[in-house]
Amino acid sequence: MNNRSGSMFFAGILTGILIACGLGAFVIRAPRTETGGGGGARTVVLKLAHGLDESHPVHLAMTRMKQRLEELTDGKATMDLYSGGVLGGETDCLEQVQKGELAMTKVSTAALEAFIPEMKVFSIPFAFRDETHFWNTLHSDIGKKLLAKGAARNFRGLCYYDSGDRNFYSTKKPIRTIDDVKGMKIRVMNSRTAMDMINAMGGSPCPITWGELYTALAQGTVDAAENNPPSFDTSRHFEVCKYFTFSAHQRIPDMVIISTKVWDALPQDVRVALQQAADESETYQRKLWKEKTGQSLALAKEKGVELITPELDGFRKACAGIIRHKDYAAIVPIYNAIQEVK
Repeated sequence: MNNRSGSMFFAGILTGILIACGLGAFVIRAPRTETGGGGGARTVVLKLAHGLDESHPVHLAMTRMKQRLEELTDGKATMDLYSGGVLGGETDCLEQVQKGELAMTKVSTAALEAFIPEMKVFSIPFAFRDETHFWNTLHSDIGKKLLAKGAARNFRGLCYYDSGDRNFYSTKKPIRTIDDVKGMKIRVMNSRTAMDMINAMGGSPCPITWGELYTALAQGTVDAAENNPPSFDTSRHFEVCKYFTFSAHQRIPDMVIISTKVWDALPQDVRVALQQAADESETYQRKLWKEKTGQSLALAKEKGVELITPELDGFRKACAGIIRHKDYAAIVPIYNAIQEVK
């Protein structure tokens, strides 16, 4: 196939993509010639949107993914990145991906629980022994199958991004053992599993919205909250909470997803390149997240926050019965499989 017929063949494929997916998820961009007209090879431009700012490890990793996609396809495919929620929040972007109006986005696996019940396993307290066990699980057949689970809902996962582990932080009373949790009012996400966890520990779960949490902590409406170190930093909760406890009770990853309408229409070589670019961006994002976590903890310490390493056996024992509740029966097989991962 000569260059001209090859270009015409690729243009035909791209035209078919547009017909299959509509004009929202991505476009075809034709370079301008010196005379101002269109000419040369066309470029697939995937639209990717998320709600975070451009300094966040997620956006920086997506920028790396875009660069690698361009390199791996010799410019035949690229991305347009929309940050800061300009195309909507997490739920909005997820819905647009399902409809094929947006090519890609990043979502928390917690947000996918309504579509994929197996995702609830990430919210089970202490489902993972440590960070190594967590990532070994995600890179095992278990993690790969979870990436593919969204196909029935018109999306598929490309890779996982790190969102750290969730830890307790408190205003007046440090949390050093499970006994310290008893009677404390602790803000949690609006999640059944999170509330079950705090109840099992003897605390009182309070599903206050994130935007209201700083005031709730400052005014004593709640005694504590839980999240990862970068969120503790960017929310400036260190101003009102002087104790941070490394409980690492949950590890809930993010997932980079793509519309199946878009994925199925892409040429095979672009799919391969996109998957490689996504995998490489995962490695890069994990590195950036680790650096950001270290910076956030250093800042917290500088601001007078006591960093506490607790005795975790009591926490684990208190939460051990959650997975045996009848409401979690459907995820027991995958939970048990995770425990077998080395």
